[in-house]
Amino acid sequence: MARCEVCGNEYGMTFEVHAQGAVHVFDCFACAIHRMAPICEHCRCQIIGQGVEADQKWYCGAHCARSDGRVGIVDRV
Repeated sequence: MARCEVCGNEYGMTFEVHAQGAVHVFDCFACAIHRMAPICEHCRCQIIGQGVEADQKWYCGAHCARSDGRVGIVDRV
């Protein structure tokens, strides 16, 4: 059994996420999101969906990017 790096739970069905040369171990998606999801530069929420990248900063959507002064950013519809 492996141990979740967020909550410390030892669980027989943990899973690994390989990202940027590191291996992370989690027992549930909630812990993975807590550790791995980027934070919106404007509203500070965790970005669970696609998000928007502008000037090497992440935003949860075009509204937050524009509110933070980024121009020409639109959401896909």
